[in-house]
Amino acid sequence: MGRNLQNGERLRPVDLARGHGLSTQAVRNYEEAGILPAADRTPHGYRTYTPLHAQALRAFLALMPGHGHQVAASILRAVNQGETEEAFRLIDESHAQLREDRGTLQAVESAIRDLALAPAPEADAGPVPGTAAETGSLFIGPLAAKLGIRPATLRKWERAGLVRPRRDQLTGYRVYDAADVRDARLVHQLRRGGYLLEQIAPVITRIRSAGGLEPLEAALRDWHGRLAARGRAMLTGAAELETYLRAGEGNR
Repeated sequence: MGRNLQNGERLRPVDLARGHGLSTQAVRNYEEAGILPAADRTPHGYRTYTPLHAQALRAFLALMPGHGHQVAASILRAVNQGETEEAFRLIDESHAQLREDRGTLQAVESAIRDLALAPAPEADAGPVPGTAAETGSLFIGPLAAKLGIRPATLRKWERAGLVRPRRDQLTGYRVYDAADVRDARLVHQLRRGGYLLEQIAPVITRIRSAGGLEPLEAALRDWHGRLAARGRAMLTGAAELETYLRAGEGNR
């Protein structure tokens, strides 16, 4: 990236900071991190910046809402090092992640619709007083059978934190209550859709924090809104980055 060639204009760190609502220390930190090109120094050792640095800072701040701080910083570092292909690769990965997140949201909504249409599982007949069956809960074998999976799969999901059965007081067996059964059924639906356990974990966490599937509707609307905001922020960031790239090309 070229420097100090935009109409000869010089900016002090405080000028750059005030223009973007930052502290002068933040500007220095961004330069040290490679987010800004290296500044020139006066004979007395003071930093001087140019409008090109200001554009680099605008690009970084615009990229952050869509890509996050770490990725936005990596993009600017790559550009400043002349590695534009690496910058584009990082942007592509970020867009791919957004697309994956949209797919996860759609899968969750589809799985929830399927759960709403499916009949609730019933406990086996002949409950033993004080055991899981008496309370309408399920042991691992019956639940695995109802889902068409192996008990070992449920144990694997438990280790991943996707289901959290309690232990029966009399037998010590795992007991899955209504919320556990709901979580297991949702995990099963998402696994059938090709989602990995680590991708499913935040979905289950979201459902638990919402208090179930019904309250999750508001969370899903919020999820839609945040994905849309990320997509739009990526467009804004791309425009500022393009301006920075063109400015840099003009200063070579």
